[in-house]
Amino acid sequence: MAEDPLERIAREEKEKKSSGLKTTTIILGVVAAVLALTLAFIWYQKSSIVNELKDEKADLTEQMVTLQNDYANLSSDYDTINSQLDSSREEVSQLIERIQKTDATNRSKIRQYQKELGTLRSIMRNYIVQIDSLNTLNHKLTADAVAARKEAADSRKANEQLSQQVENLSGQVAAGSVVKSRGLTIQAYNSSGKVTDRSSRVVKLLTTLTLAQNELATKGPIRVYIRIKDPDGVLLTNNVRTSFNMNGNEMIASASREVDYEGNDVELSIYLNDISDFSKGVYTVEAFTEQTTLGAAELMLR
Repeated sequence: MAEDPLERIAREEKEKKSSGLKTTTIILGVVAAVLALTLAFIWYQKSSIVNELKDEKADLTEQMVTLQNDYANLSSDYDTINSQLDSSREEVSQLIERIQKTDATNRSKIRQYQKELGTLRSIMRNYIVQIDSLNTLNHKLTADAVAARKEAADSRKANEQLSQQVENLSGQVAAGSVVKSRGLTIQAYNSSGKVTDRSSRVVKLLTTLTLAQNELATKGPIRVYIRIKDPDGVLLTNNVRTSFNMNGNEMIASASREVDYEGNDVELSIYLNDISDFSKGVYTVEAFTEQTTLGAAELMLR
């Protein structure tokens, strides 16, 4: 039986619609698959970036903790540097706290913290350089002090009496700046102005000495004091006797004289007159400035 033309046309239309729907379904399926793949790729990329940022934050935190330990192990013998170290240690601790509280995806903050880490590392290197320099200087000063003590010991061996006076100065005057003397002598003179050793003829005593050249010594007036003792140890004085201060102790002088000292040799003489009589025996004279003992000499009268 022949197919009704109307039914054939309806059937063909139905087949066409069914074919178009299948095509549309396939296209939509492909688009959905592409979108799904795209979203999966985007999610994977974002997840990778987040993981990288988290790793970067963890690495930054680890570096900061290492720096914190380096600061903890760094110390010095100098109060000023120790105070600065304490401040830097506190800054490191605060930076670690800020890093821990900051989200890993906040890249601007993480970059800022990395710069601060570099600054703190640079500061620590400067501390190390300062401490090493100060330690080197301290070792040098220690060596210089040892050498100075050795030199002082050699001076004590060469001149025990002078060394004792230098020690009594309690560090107020450096050994190199102390005025020294040489050629200290004492002589007796009779009324004719001639040297004598007869006690019965002596009318005055003359002490002579030379202040030695010393460019390190203080320039200006220096007063030299002498103390002369008779054979019984009694200090000889006249009506013009004077006193001076030596290491905090006031001492009576038999006579004194002031000279202008400019760092070169200065010869000087000091007379002691108006002593009623002289006995036989050994007379001693000691010469001083207010800073040191210049020396001693003896005179034998018969």
